[in-house]
Order: sequence, then structure tokens, then C-alpha cells
Amino acid sequence: MSVFFSHSHNKEQPSLTLDDVHSVTLLGGHGKVGQKETVTEVKLEMGNVVSIVGPTGSGKTALINDIELFANSNTPTGRRMLINGATPPEELMDDPSKNPIALITQHTNFLSDLPVDVFLRMHAKIRRADEHETIVEETLDFANQLTGEPIIQGNSMTELSGGQTRALLIADAVIIGNSPILLLDEIENAGIHRGRALELLRNYQKIFVFVTHDPRIALLSDFRIVMSRGAMEKIIYPDEEEAIIIDRIGKLDDLMLRFRKRLWEGERLSEKNLDSDLSALLSSSKETSS
Repeated sequence: MSVFFSHSHNKEQPSLTLDDVHSVTLLGGHGKVGQKETVTEVKLEMGNVVSIVGPTGSGKTALINDIELFANSNTPTGRRMLINGATPPEELMDDPSKNPIALITQHTNFLSDLPVDVFLRMHAKIRRADEHETIVEETLDFANQLTGEPIIQGNSMTELSGGQTRALLIADAVIIGNSPILLLDEIENAGIHRGRALELLRNYQKIFVFVTHDPRIALLSDFRIVMSRGAMEKIIYPDEEEAIIIDRIGKLDDLMLRFRKRLWEGERLSEKNLDSDLSALLSSSKETSS
């Protein structure tokens, strides 16, 4: 973590396109009781997957709100947000088509009752007119890899489940919207397949910031920002020991997903199922550790 300040932080840069965004820098402010943040600067670069962790009320959502609002010492935290090392131009805040940030929360819903394919084609024609047909197919394919129940193109947007809605919003922001910065607030609570989501997202050179309580997402991130009392307390990069732990956590998570799938399919769970799956899990863990 680099900690420094320079005069360029006060400069507003000229007009930017979405493809011009290469980095985001957060300059620390203060916590809930006015204490100066221990972490004074965080730099996020294209391709980074970052998690924000901490207990409820620790300031996680306030941190991503500062990013979304292009904070310039004008939010309750006193933080500043820079793009490419400089103050973002005002047009990013005034023109939605130029805004590089997409925020997706567990409560975000569609207001339109258009069929899914009609909505995506309309958005694609506006944002990616030259390739709107193929990009709609790519978006749906991406979304359907994140949900347990496939999205039917002809269904109206308001018919989608919470998990389908979040999956489609993520896919739309990544592919059609081409947003270079995605803020994802507790999407694990919406039925998204977390491990698969991270695998897919890493194929795109963007900045992904997760607010999460999920250990698998936190440990698979490039680094995590730990929040406490409204302040950025520390930055932790995963080490070799955590790499071993995440493999075991992943297997436990996959075990839970298998049981959830059986429940979805109307099966009864039994002690025999549990014992068999746990034995297989323990056996594979021993093989990995040896």
C-alpha cells in the first residue's frame, strides 16, 4: 500500500471516455467519531478484484458510496476519490452515459416490465450499436452462468427472481454498459453463484469492488479493505496459508451448493447423503494437503 500525496490530486482532468479509466485512488478521511483513517490511500487498478469487509455498521457501504459519488471531501467521511490520479471531471457526474461506475446492490430491481431480450437490445443499441445482436447473446449467457434458474428471454423484467435480477444487472453492466468500475454490495445474499461470478469477472479488465460478509469472496480477492468504526483500518493481501484455506472453504461452499440444489429439485436430504459428501470432502482435503 503506497501512502503519498501530490499536487496532481487537486487537478481536474480533461474529458474522459470509459476506455480512458485506468485507476481509482481513494484518499482517506475520518471515521464515525472523527478519528483519522489508518489507511490514508488505496489504489485500485484495472483487473483488480477487491473486497470490503467488516461487521455490520463498520462503514462498508459508506465506502462504496464515496466511490459512486466521486467524493471530493464533500461526504460525511471527508474522503476523496480520484480517477487516474486526478479529480474526476464534472461531466462524469452530470452525464449518465459517461459515468464509469455501476453500483449493484442486493436490493436493486428493474422498474421496466419489458421482456428481457427487448430491454437488452434497447440498451445495446444505445451503448454498443455496432454489435448489439451478438452482445445481447453474450450478456444472457454470462447471466445464466450465475443463476440456478436460467433467464428466459421472453419473460418480463419484473418477473425475474432476486438472483436472476442481480445476475442480469451484473452481466449488463460488464458487457453492454462496459462499465470499468463495478461496485457489488452483498450480492451473495441474492442467490448468485459466488465462485463462478469471480471466475467470469476476472476475464474482464475492470475494477470490481465487493462489499461482502462471504469468506470465499474475501479470500479470492486480490486484497481486502478491513473497516472498523466507519474507517479504513487496514489492507490485507492473501498469503500462502490463506491460499490453502480458501481451497478448503471452497469445498465446503460447494458442498452447501450441492445440498441447496437437491432441495431445489425436490429431493429429501438424509444423514447418508451428508456422511457420504463429508467423507468425500475430507478425503479430497487430505489429498490436497499432502
